[in-house]
This record gives sequence, C-alpha cells and structure tokens, in this order.
Amino acid sequence: MIVGNKPFIFDEFFASGKEESISPFLTKSSKAWSKNLTLKSSILAAFLLLISFSIRNITPSISDALLVFVYFLVGTPALIDTIEDIRNLEINIDVLMTLAALLSVVIGSGFEGALLLVLFEVSAAMENTVTRKTKGALSTLHELSPNRAFVIDDSGQTWEKSTKDITVGTIILVKAGEIVPLDSRVIAGSSYINLSHLTGESIPISKKAGDEVQAGARNLDGTLTLEVLRVSADSTLTRIMQLITHAQETKPQLQRFIDKFGDKYAIAIILLSVIFALILPLMDSSLAYFGTEGSIYRSLTFLIAASPCALVIATPTAYLSSISSCARKGILLKGGIILDAISKCRAVAFDKTGTLTTGKLKCTLFSSTSPSREIIPALSIAASVEQHVIHPIADAFLNYAKEQNAPLVLIEDFKSIPGFGVQAKAQYKEKMEKVFIGHYGYVSSNFSDSVKEKLSSFQEIEPTEGKVISYILIGDELFYACFSDEIKQESVSTIKYLAEKFDIDTSMLTGDHQENAKSVGLKVGIQSIYSDLRPEDKLKIVADLSKEKGLIMVGDGINDAPALLRATVGISMGKIGSATAIDASDVVFLQDDLSCLEWLIHKSHSTLSVIKQNLCLALGVICLATSPAILGLVPLWAAVLLHEGGTVLVGLNSLRLLKK
Repeated sequence: MIVGNKPFIFDEFFASGKEESISPFLTKSSKAWSKNLTLKSSILAAFLLLISFSIRNITPSISDALLVFVYFLVGTPALIDTIEDIRNLEINIDVLMTLAALLSVVIGSGFEGALLLVLFEVSAAMENTVTRKTKGALSTLHELSPNRAFVIDDSGQTWEKSTKDITVGTIILVKAGEIVPLDSRVIAGSSYINLSHLTGESIPISKKAGDEVQAGARNLDGTLTLEVLRVSADSTLTRIMQLITHAQETKPQLQRFIDKFGDKYAIAIILLSVIFALILPLMDSSLAYFGTEGSIYRSLTFLIAASPCALVIATPTAYLSSISSCARKGILLKGGIILDAISKCRAVAFDKTGTLTTGKLKCTLFSSTSPSREIIPALSIAASVEQHVIHPIADAFLNYAKEQNAPLVLIEDFKSIPGFGVQAKAQYKEKMEKVFIGHYGYVSSNFSDSVKEKLSSFQEIEPTEGKVISYILIGDELFYACFSDEIKQESVSTIKYLAEKFDIDTSMLTGDHQENAKSVGLKVGIQSIYSDLRPEDKLKIVADLSKEKGLIMVGDGINDAPALLRATVGISMGKIGSATAIDASDVVFLQDDLSCLEWLIHKSHSTLSVIKQNLCLALGVICLATSPAILGLVPLWAAVLLHEGGTVLVGLNSLRLLKK
C-alpha cells in the first residue's frame, strides 16, 4: 500500500510492533478514533456513570438507561476477555473483576459494579500506557528501522528495494536526513552521522570513504554511497532490537514466582469469597445473605479488595522501565534478572587495555641520546617513515609530529620487517641517510662501527611505569621515543565512586607485564592488580571472585569473552557493530563509557527499591481492606477505589525508573 510517497507492506508493518492506531491501512478518521480507544471509552463511561448517579433520585428511568450503557461500554470488553479466559481454563484477575461486577448487579449494587468496571478499564488503559512507555526504546528503534532502501544498479540507476531482499555487497544510496538501513561501508561521499538513539551520544561523527556506518545511523548533511556489509537480519540495529526484546521478555525469578502465584491466588480468592458468602449467616444469625449488609455483599467486597492487580504489575513494570531507561542511555541488558544480579555483586574486575585505558598509545617523549641534537628534523623523518605502517605506535608518531608541528618529508626505499621494525632512506642534514625504527635489538643490529663507538656507554632504557620504548637510528645518530597507553578520564572517578558509594572491591586482570599493570592500577585507584595472566589464569580468578563475592567483569567483549561468560555479570565495552560483545556479555555499553557502570549499579539498586515499594503498597492495600471487608466495615465502593487506586499508584511509581 502507498501512503503519500512511502510504500508500506502489510506484514512488515504489523511485524514491527507499532501501535495499530498509526497503521497506514486505516483511514485518517479511523486512526483518530482508534488511538487510546480503551481509555476514551472508559472515560466516557465514567462521565455517564457520574450523570446516572446524580439523577438516580430525580429520573430513575434515565439513570438506569445510562447505567446500562455504562455496562455496555466497559462491561462488554471485560466479558469477552473473561469468556476467552474461561475457555482456556484460566482463572485470573480479569475473571475476578467481571465476576464481581456481575454479582454486584445480582445483589442490587449496580452502581458499585459499574464503578468497578469503569475503574478497572481506566486502570488497564493506564497500565497499557505504562507498558508502552517502558518499551519506548524498542518502539523508537522500530521507527528508525527503514524497510526500504535505494539500490544503485550496474547502470547507475537507483530504485527502491525491501531491505529484507538486499544482499551483502549491494550498493545503496543514502541522502541527507535519511536513516542508514543496513550496516555498510562508505565507498563515496562524506557526511556527519548521528548515533544518539543507539549510544545516547549526540555528538555527530564524521564518515568518509572506507569508514563503516551502522544501521540506524541518521545521515545529517551529505550524500553517502554505501556497500552493504550485513543483511537485514544480521544488522546492528536488528541485533540491538532483538536484545532489547529478549530483555523485556526475560522474567526475573521474583516476577516468575508472582506470575505463577497469581493464578492460584485468584482461584483461592474466589473459593474464599464463596465460603464467606455461605458461612457468615450461619455464624451470625442476624446477618442475611442479600442486601448491603449481607454476606454476599461482604464477600464481594472481600473479593475485590483481595484481588492482586497491583501485586501482579508491581515487578514487570519496574523491570521494563529500567530496561527501557538503560537502552536509551546506550546500555543493553539481557533481561531484568541482570539487574538483580548486579545489585548483589560486591566486586568488580576490569580488563586493562580498552577498558581502563583507551587502547591507543600516546607519545610522551621524543629525545636523543645526545642532548645537543635537534629533535624536530628527526621527528619529521620518523613520522614520515611510520605513516606507511598500520600500527598503534605509527599512529602515535604521527599524532605527536602534528602536535609538535613537525612537517612530513619524502622518504625512499621503505621496507617493513614484521615483528622487528621498519627501515627507509630520508634526507637528513643535506644527505640521504638510512633510517631504522623499532625495538632496541633490531635497531642496534644495524649500528655501524662509528655508532657503536659513540654509544659504547649507552644502555638500553628499561620500559618501566607503563611505557613502551621505540628507537630511531638516522645515519649515525640515535633517538628514542616513549609511549604510554592513555587512561580513560572516567576510570578514576568511576572506581572511586564504586568504593565510596557501594563499598565494592575493585581488581584489574590483565595479561600485560607487571610494570605496566601496576602503573595503570595505581593511577586509577584499583585495589588488587593481577598481571601476566594467561587465559586460564584469568578464568580461575574470575571463578573464585564470582563464588566469594559475586563479580561484575568488565572487558572489551572480544578477547575477554570467556571471562565475561564465567563472571556473575559480564559487561563489555563493546562498540556498535561488535557481534562478539553482544553475544558474550550480559550487558553491553554501546558508548564504551566506563562511567555507565556507576549509573547502572545505582539503577539496579533503585529498581529493587521501587519493587519493594510496589510490593509493600500492593500487599498493604490487600491487608488493609480484606479483613474489614468481611466484618462489614468497608463498603463495596471503597474497596473498588482502594483496589484500583493501588494499581494506578504502583504503575506510576514504576515510571520513575524511566528517568536516565
């Protein structure tokens, strides 16, 4: 079907999970009526009930007619659902409420029954609204997921095609303002993109030829020609939506218990209501079966007061709110059960490279073995040679040369010796000189006799305090550069916060040598440092800590996958598009921002706190109203207000967790 200029496919729309009221297959007027239809009908019924109650002593016939219409508006949907539940042999809260409303009519309390149905429908509509809000992140991702893309064929013509039918290697066109439909690589054009809906980071990112672009990225200004890297089912956006859906459907232990308890509880309440209705007159001869003081009336009041609506929604709305809040912040969870586990962990272990540090080397010093030698020309030559290499040290050389305004120069006869270093020829002090760059063993093996004589007293510099040393030999002059892995700015504050706020023990597990590990650990405030670890060593430590204290393991999600799986909770600092990070971890930080850890731990404790509040409120209402109901101290209408009011308050309390 075509709506405006945009094509829609029937099954694609309804498979998207979008609200039916925005369906392109409905007319404009139908959409307006169908949006929040349950809430609209229940509000209308409430208005009619108020009028009916107001005029019941003035014009009883009109009052009764309005009351019948109220039952039609809110009673029909409830009756249909109840018949369906009974057909499936399910006795639940819907059955309880419908039964209570019908019995209210039988005993002559039609207004109370109508009030029950109206408030029940209003409560159900608000509960649906809460659920939609808690699943807002998934709905947003669905809306951002294009189902069509512009394909460029061999002749250069563009035409639309369903993303489900696009294969790897297809060339597509994405214009300014459009959403990238599939994971792709830029082959022509340049632009800024925005990934705020995936990572929570609103800063635009520049993309040019050769860069990868994730599905769901919004192209801001330029036109991009892209080569598809993954099909629709394997795209980043699809994987994230699947993970959020799985998280929302995975029920924690407490929620599973309440779900099982709810059905048995409903049957027990019905049986108790019947028993009370039958035996109360036998226990008190002055008590009749019918009337507003009768046993049936009291039993109905008990049935409504004891119904566990608020209890049933106490946990799922809280977990769904937290999961949605996390998703909007760029934190993906594999279910509410992860929040429970996080709140119980008393230790956190970090990988070093890529977690506590950026994983990028920075040149901190470029010097000569002779203080009298000029540095900038040598730095220019070193950076010019290293620009031909893909290596962290090469990147650090180039960045440092740019900082020091050292211009690049022409080189000749470049050669790379893997595992050792690089060599070339460059103009230095008005003549061509051989250049060697690498570790000391490689560079010193190329010393001439004159260099050996000049450096006879020179000793190799020890790479202490987390530094990496690289040597540069230009002719007969020797230079050296020091590099260190940059510590992430948020590492220090996060680790300090964990220790002070939650009294959590922190450890660092790394295969790096002791000097580097100790240097980084002391700078960020880590309490226990484990270095020179083999994979099996790291797994043993993780297993022991998980058993003793409950452990959150934070790593990059790729080489730390075994440890992440073995920990109580595995968190990966996985960049967008890292399938390994998503598969290996319980939690994925899409922004690679370590400060998300303190936010997540705080959110886990807040979630449990809200759940406890919800349960206390729900159980409090039940305990407060049930016994007085049997004694005739609580009228039916008051039980209805207490019951539905408690349900609404529980839902609204859970919505507080949506805050980021």
